[in-house]
Formats: sequence, structure tokens, C-alpha cells
Amino acid sequence: MARTKIHLGVAAFVASLLGPLDGTAATDEVFARARRQMVDEIAAMARSTRQETGRERFAERVMDAMGKVPRHRFVPERVARDAYRNHPLPIGGGQTISQPYIVALSTELINPQSEHVVLEIGTGSGYQAAVLAGLVKHVYSIEIVEPLGKSAADRLAALGYSNVAVRVGDGYQGWPEHALFDGIIVTAAAPFIPEPLVTQLKPAGRMVIPIESPRGGQDLMLVEKNADGTISKRVVLQVRFVPMTGKGVEGRRR
Repeated sequence: MARTKIHLGVAAFVASLLGPLDGTAATDEVFARARRQMVDEIAAMARSTRQETGRERFAERVMDAMGKVPRHRFVPERVARDAYRNHPLPIGGGQTISQPYIVALSTELINPQSEHVVLEIGTGSGYQAAVLAGLVKHVYSIEIVEPLGKSAADRLAALGYSNVAVRVGDGYQGWPEHALFDGIIVTAAAPFIPEPLVTQLKPAGRMVIPIESPRGGQDLMLVEKNADGTISKRVVLQVRFVPMTGKGVEGRRR
């Protein structure tokens, strides 16, 4: 949910072509074409935000993953026509599916490799986990909102993402049984970097997390763990995510 320019071309494109959502091959092709246009828009945004992110383009395998995941299957049917807009969308429970550009950027920043094991905090609809599933060995994802977590687990399984495990719980504590992680992506804004997540990150591992800024708003932060256990961090982009909830952050927000 970055405060960056939003491209609306995909929404108009889909609306002009898509009839009733009947699950036909023709409808699937319309969505596939919209998905390709979404990927083009992500590439354009990468170029336009390169001064902030330091990346003029994202890795080809990241872009390929974005082009394969059927985002319309991860949103309520009533907003499926808008699924390939470069924009967050409501998914229920006061939560949203993140803007595709931010999903791609977060994925790019952890530098996912085929042998990696990655932790996601904030499963939501399961979309970010699905993108990661095509890039890494295994994804562990935690969702604090029980109905969302259960529906995401069912959806991911139904779509064949067999290397994703979803658990309902407080993401602040991470998933220590499966640590250490090569990468961690947090999809909710915290007032500080949770220490349990730093502990569960491998040396040379990377974490992407939105942090509430003392200046107001939120900063998407890249956290890298050094060999001696210390961390290096840098702000990548101003963003807007739903707040992280749970006992670990209660009472500690600025």
C-alpha cells in the first residue's frame, strides 16, 4: 500500500472485456491478459521509484512469479474485476490484499532463492505466500485473524501450493519451530522491529517490514542480519499497511 503513483489501466481493460464471472476459458484468458498488463505496470513503477528503492528493475524470476499467480482467486468475487489493478483491495476482517507493486518489491528485497525457507507474517488472503511459493523451497505464514488464516490455507491448498504452511497465531513471536529463516516478509506495520523475528533470521538473511515512523506514516524497511548477529537496516519507501496486532505490540505504539 505504498504512497506511489497508482496505475488504473488494468481495471478499465478488464471491465471492457470481462462479462459475468463464469469461470470459462475465455474469462481465464482475460484475466491472464490483465495479469500480463499488471506485470508491465509493476516494471514501470520499478523504474519510476528507482531513486528510493535503488532498483530500476526486479529480477526476472520475481516478475515471472508475479505473472503466474491468479490474483483474482485471492480476492472476494465482488472485486475480482479489479484484481489486477496496481492497488490494494479489501479482503474482509478490516484487512487488505497488498498492492501488486509492493508484493513484488518486498519479494525482490529478500532476494529469494530456490533453496530458501521464508517466513511471512500476515497471511491475509494468501497472495504474497503464493508468489513466494514459486520462488523458494518452503513458505511458513502466520495470520492472527482466524477466519482469514483458515480460508487462506484452504485456498492455497486448493490452488496447489503444497509448499506453503499456514498457522493462525500472533506473528510477533514468529515460528521458532521452523527457524532459522533465509527471509522474512511482514505485511503489517509494527512500531518497532520484533526481536523474535530478528532472532529467527539466519545470518545474511533479510527481513522486509513496515515500521511506524516517528515522523508519522510508515517506512518499508529492509533489515539485514550480519554474521555477528547485529542488524543493518535502511528505509526503502514510504508505505501504508494495516497495523500489526497481538500481545507483542500492545501498548508500545508511538
